[in-house]
Amino acid sequence: METVGASLNGLPWFLGYLGTALVLILIFVVIYMWVTPHDEIKLIRENNLAASAAFSGSLIGFSLPLASAIANSVALVDCVVWGLIALVVQIVIFFLVRLPVPKISERIEKGETASGLWLGVASLTGGLLNAACMTS
Repeated sequence: METVGASLNGLPWFLGYLGTALVLILIFVVIYMWVTPHDEIKLIRENNLAASAAFSGSLIGFSLPLASAIANSVALVDCVVWGLIALVVQIVIFFLVRLPVPKISERIEKGETASGLWLGVASLTGGLLNAACMTS
C-alpha cells in the first residue's frame, strides 16, 4: 500500500503539467487559427482533408516540443517558456511554408490535399526539430 501512496505523491505535478499543457494547446489553437487566413474548424467540419492534414500536422508539430519541454523542464514556468517558444516556431513555419506556395490558404480552402499535406508535414518536421533542440 505504501508503494501506491508513494506513486501518488507525484500526482499534483502530473496534474500541474497536464493542466499547463492543455492551456498552452488551447492558446496555440486560438493563435494559430487567428494567424491563418482559412477557418480550419469550419473546413474540417466540411470534411476538407487538406485542412485536416494541415491543422493536424501543426497541432502535432506544436505538441512534440511541448512534450519535450515537459519532460526536460525543471519547473512549470520553464515548461511555459519553452511551450511559448514552440508556439512561435509553429507560427514562423506557417509563414515560411507560404514562401514557395504563396496562396496556400486558398488552396487548402479549395480542398487541395497536396497543399494541406505540405503545410502539415512542414509543421510536423519543424516540431520534431524543435523538440530535439529542447533536449539537454
